[in-house]
Amino acid sequence: MKQGKRPTRKQKELIGQQKIGNQFLNPDKWLVRQLSRNDMLLIHRVSGKTRKARMVD
Repeated sequence: MKQGKRPTRKQKELIGQQKIGNQFLNPDKWLVRQLSRNDMLLIHRVSGKTRKARMVD
């Protein structure tokens, strides 16, 4: 399995805008595994769960 990398400042802002239900994601708890033009694949630091986040400005 690929390892995740720490998100950049811009990526942290985008992660912080993502919602699960009525709560926002905490960018300090997520690593960036893969980047593409439209989205990024995130891995949770503790649980190892993956999540796809859209990169929209």
